[in-house]
Amino acid sequence: MLDAKLKYLKSREEIDELLKTNAKVMICCGRLGPMCIPVYAIMEKLEKKYPRIKMAGMDFDISAADYIKNLPECKYFMGLPFTVYFKNGGVVKATTSIQNEKQITDILNEVFKD
Repeated sequence: MLDAKLKYLKSREEIDELLKTNAKVMICCGRLGPMCIPVYAIMEKLEKKYPRIKMAGMDFDISAADYIKNLPECKYFMGLPFTVYFKNGGVVKATTSIQNEKQITDILNEVFKD
């Protein structure tokens, strides 16, 4: 289990419910490592700034993470975490490896502009 203050998804049903009930979703799938922890920390910080975007984490090593790992947009990803942005249930952007706050904010503003 990852140790961040984000909502953590543990099952495919939780992923489906999150995507079904929220138009804008960001899921970061990773481990407790140097590439992932900064992304989780940034997400925790940005949750308050972007209340209409539901942000969640997911442990890369659980079976439910296969949903993220097997997305076509993540097919060739090599580094953790896999961060996927969904709008109305569909993938609008996916990134791999560490991202800084500006990169994440730029993506949020780009893909979730109203």
